[in-house]
Amino acid sequence: QVQLVESGGGLVQAGGSLRLSCAASGRTFSAYAMGWFRQAPGKEREFVAAISWRGSSTYYADSVKGRFTISRDNAKNTVYLQMNSLIPEDTAVYSCAADPRLYSHYVPLRPDEYDYWGQGTQVTVSS
Repeated sequence: QVQLVESGGGLVQAGGSLRLSCAASGRTFSAYAMGWFRQAPGKEREFVAAISWRGSSTYYADSVKGRFTISRDNAKNTVYLQMNSLIPEDTAVYSCAADPRLYSHYVPLRPDEYDYWGQGTQVTVSS
């Protein structure tokens, strides 16, 4: 079982930056691929970024590529999402998720492929 807790959300002006953190419990955090997803009001949850268990492979939605960076610190059981050049369309609840397959070469990009989820953190970008 993995428990995930996000932090770092808030209100920021367009063009600003935020760094989200996702702290995980459990000894096997370093073995999980991790993902960030977001859900805006009235919209479906969408993929934002994902990272392999080693941190050697990263994936991004086209809408955030070049602006967001996903990273992880396995020693701290934490995955990060650095968000720069924020725009109002980035406003959403951001959630991190853990893939239950240990040491997998496959990095999931769909929310239904993840078993463990945090409660989410609100990001609001004002224009």
